[in-house]
Formats: sequence, structure tokens, C-alpha cells
Amino acid sequence: MEPFGRLLNVVDVEATCWTGRPPQGQIHEIIEIGLCVVDLDSRERVARHRILVRPERSRVSPFCTELTGLTQEEVDGGVPFEEACAILERGHHARSRPWASWGDYDRKQFERQCVEGVDYPFGARHTNAKAAFSLAFGLSRRLGMAGALEHAGLPLEGRHHSGEDDAWNIGALVLEMAARDAWPGP
Repeated sequence: MEPFGRLLNVVDVEATCWTGRPPQGQIHEIIEIGLCVVDLDSRERVARHRILVRPERSRVSPFCTELTGLTQEEVDGGVPFEEACAILERGHHARSRPWASWGDYDRKQFERQCVEGVDYPFGARHTNAKAAFSLAFGLSRRLGMAGALEHAGLPLEGRHHSGEDDAWNIGALVLEMAARDAWPGP
């Protein structure tokens, strides 16, 4: 049993997207869940995971592929959303472990998709890392993840808009805040 609050799940999702409105009959659906486990006691990122999710009511557009690097063929090999949520619960203690995301988009996207009969995989202890970063650095506006990395003097590791890489980078920002004793905790 892990000590409460020691480990934090940092989550970043990518969803189907288009240059404008979704095509008729399609909706925004999660196609990738990136997860970085941060050990707040040892102050290190200890694991990274990627779950590809097969969309049920949308297709990956050329714009989405250009942005995320994900193709329809790749996500066709993913798991259904319900199974992805079960993996988060079973394999990553999502219901009992505090979690964070950059802004509220990820949390709200899970809430939207879980309305359709899928159990919400997370507990109530969510931290908006984007808001926490603004407070920690005394910023009047909230920066995007890449801008926050630059502001903190940290490198962007991997590909921006890859859920796995973005979660890893957000984990680095969480650790930067923790080093300043500015991470709000669970």
C-alpha cells in the first residue's frame, strides 16, 4: 500500500479534432491517454504510460494526425474507452491516487465521455497544474504547457501534443513547483 499523497498521476489526453466544427455525426473522443507517475517524496518521475483508445463515433482527421502524430490505423488498434478507464483504475490506482492535468480540459473530456455509462476512473483529488503554475510563478495569465516549460527553463521532451510526452513534461513542471514548495498537494 503506497503512502497517501506520495504518488501523483499526471494525465494528458489527445482527442479527435478538426480545423473547424466536427463533421456531421462525429464528436470529440479521447484517442490517447498519457500518464506520468510522479513521486513527490523522492521528487522524480518514476513511470510513463500510453493508452491508445479506439474512438467509437469519430475518425482521426488529417489535421488531428498532423497535430498529434496519431493515425486512424494506430487508434483502431487501441482499446475501447471503457477498457482504458478500467486500465487507469486497475493498473494506475486512478480512483485513489491524486491526479493532475494541465488545465481542466482533460478532466472535463473524461466527464463528458463517462456520461455515456462508463464509470469515471478518477477520484475527486484533481489539481489543475496550469493554475498552480501561474500561482507558483506569480503570473497574471496562464501559460500553455510549452510556454510554461520555457518560462521555467525546462526542455520540451518528445513531441508536443503527444499525450505520453505531454504528461511527462507536465510531470517535470509539477516537480519544478514541488522544488519551490509551491505544489498544492492532494
